[in-house]
Amino acid sequence: MLNPTNEPTSRSAVRRSDRFSAILDTLSRTGAVHVDELAAQFNVSTATLRRDLALLEERRLLTRTHGGALAQNVSYHLPVRQHDTRLADHRRIAVEAGSRVPGGHHVVGLTGGVLTGELAHLLADRADLTVVTNALNIAAELALRPRLKLVVTGGVTRPGSYELTGPWAEHTLTGVNIGTAFVCAEGVDPEVGLTTNDEIEARTNFAMLERAQRVIALVPGDTFGQLMLAHIAPVKSVHEIITDRSADPAVCEALRAAGVVVTVVGGLDDTDEAVHPAGQPFFS
Repeated sequence: MLNPTNEPTSRSAVRRSDRFSAILDTLSRTGAVHVDELAAQFNVSTATLRRDLALLEERRLLTRTHGGALAQNVSYHLPVRQHDTRLADHRRIAVEAGSRVPGGHHVVGLTGGVLTGELAHLLADRADLTVVTNALNIAAELALRPRLKLVVTGGVTRPGSYELTGPWAEHTLTGVNIGTAFVCAEGVDPEVGLTTNDEIEARTNFAMLERAQRVIALVPGDTFGQLMLAHIAPVKSVHEIITDRSADPAVCEALRAAGVVVTVVGGLDDTDEAVHPAGQPFFS
């Protein structure tokens, strides 16, 4: 039988309501989604995914871009408990990361990402900081803060994100020295390191990390053990990973064994656990 909608006929295709929940869930974690990746994930056509994104945009739950969509600053229609927990975990990670920024003059590097965006908001009123970023949304957050010095890389905007990437961004980064760089990732593996879905973004992020004295990764726990397309940096380039209580304990221990400090925020007793690879408490 002809399939006029070009829709895959496999029974594994995901229902629309489930697709909506998954799309918004991904946006809450990463800030952006891409049509081709979602179509493959849900086993539906790209035309179906575009209709899905159009409907979600009509409901003001996202902003469509060429090839994908960006998160909106609204409360997604996820289950209330799940949504509140994720936002709380993001804020805990950002607060913990903010405590790693010393007082006085310091240069902070921020890659693009939901968690680095949260951290930028917390740092906005700090004095004597210089912030280096390739993220346009972070730059907009900090541009009018008179007590901060802001350095924005050049580069080409990445489709589906607020980031400036590519050779121009990397060239800017070769001329700066960063005290502490905070990076977001979509995958964390004890052997491979940090990964993401976009190879150009990965190169730009690595260019920033190379210029930093200390590198701290901010990653949701559900990225632990995952491998994405593009390699950002090996484990040996990362000094600390700050995550939430959904992180796989086995992966946490493997990362610690590889020499990385892993800090888990919002534990079962609502306290934070920061452990050196040797198992000693970590104090910054």
